Amino acid sequence: MGYGRVSAKDQNPERQLVKFREIGIDERYIFVDKLSGKDFNRPRYQAMRLMIREGDLVYIDALDRLGRDYDGIMAEWKYITRELKADIVCLDNETLFDSRKFRTMGDFGKVMEDQFLSLLAYVAEQERKKNRQRQAEGIEVAKAEGIKFGRPKIEINSLFEQAYSEWKLEKVTAKAAMKRLNMKHRTFYRRVKEYEKILNE
Repeated sequence: MGYGRVSAKDQNPERQLVKFREIGIDERYIFVDKLSGKDFNRPRYQAMRLMIREGDLVYIDALDRLGRDYDGIMAEWKYITRELKADIVCLDNETLFDSRKFRTMGDFGKVMEDQFLSLLAYVAEQERKKNRQRQAEGIEVAKAEGIKFGRPKIEINSLFEQAYSEWKLEKVTAKAAMKRLNMKHRTFYRRVKEYEKILNE
């Protein structure tokens, strides 16, 4: 099976899906979330997790598609490979991150796997932090030079929060949420992006 993730509904996971199809994964066993990786409460990830059985093989494009924080990545990797006794392959770094290779090395393999995984998860987390810092610094420089960004900040009210929550839980469609809020398509998704940015800060 394959698991893909992008951080927002307007992002396209197709690049990840192409990789899964190329290695022959049936569409029924490809799971994709369009949500932040800040935690693992993602509907398609949880659906896949429930289906995993001993001996299964889970493909992900890159380690940060699994999760966004060091502790979460480590915990999920170990749960899948050690408790469920399935395997994980990271397609962007198969040489290091194919849990089947570590499994053949016994206890020493677990130690090696932990070391490699710790290093890569740490590097991925630090790189994301650097990117956010560089972006913030770039915005500050641009503002100092008189460049203005975006529209005036829109207040997020409780009505929007409720509609957003029901939409995320798939209790209502995006169209129904827009109608309730009296918003056009572009305004709704712009507001969603602003709100998710606040949630992820």
